[in-house]
Amino acid sequence: MQSIKKPILKGFLDMLPLCLAVIPWGILCGSLAIQNGFTPFETQAMSLLVFAGSAQLVAIELIAGNTPLLTILFTTFIISSRHFLYGLAVRHKVIEQPMRWRLPVSFVLTDELFAFSHHPRAYQTKTRLIYALSAGFSFYIAWNIWTLIGIVAGTMLPDLTNLGLDFAIAATFIALVIPGVKNLATLVTVIVAGICATLLKSTGFELWLVCSALLAMSAGYTVTRIVKNKDAKS
Repeated sequence: MQSIKKPILKGFLDMLPLCLAVIPWGILCGSLAIQNGFTPFETQAMSLLVFAGSAQLVAIELIAGNTPLLTILFTTFIISSRHFLYGLAVRHKVIEQPMRWRLPVSFVLTDELFAFSHHPRAYQTKTRLIYALSAGFSFYIAWNIWTLIGIVAGTMLPDLTNLGLDFAIAATFIALVIPGVKNLATLVTVIVAGICATLLKSTGFELWLVCSALLAMSAGYTVTRIVKNKDAKS
């Protein structure tokens, strides 16, 4: 029993700073949905079932703006497609584990948990699986608590979107991305994504986020190929 408590506690404590960092983000998500006509049940159900902050916020704004369904589906698909890449990145670590472990891990494999997944032995022992599930589900619970607070705030307080809470989204992703910038291709990807997103959004282009992501990934891939070709020739 003691051997189980230790990874559970460690997973919770390691994820705690990120759980606290997304307080403004979760509150914004809950309040934004309420103030755009979603019911409290619909708003909370979105966090319980979708559990994808950026996709939720974008979907809420698109739905509120009467955006065509195809655009909503395509945009949220592109935004959430990074989780497919996360799954591929950790697949070799969990492939030998039973389905009863893999399914819950896949559900809580967010940006935050993926940031904890780079250890060579991550997910490969029972202790490490318990640690990952503790970290992942503590974040899941925290996200739903902050969403609930946002729901309450959205029904009782003025428009919270004017408080600048959406900066928490940028701050959280910056904190997750910066440590991962370890080579030229990644650096180019980050820079191109930032520039394209800024320029395209300023023009009012609906698919600015999708196009920025695709352009950034293409730039990063191109740089990777160039670097590999140079290394092969040398």
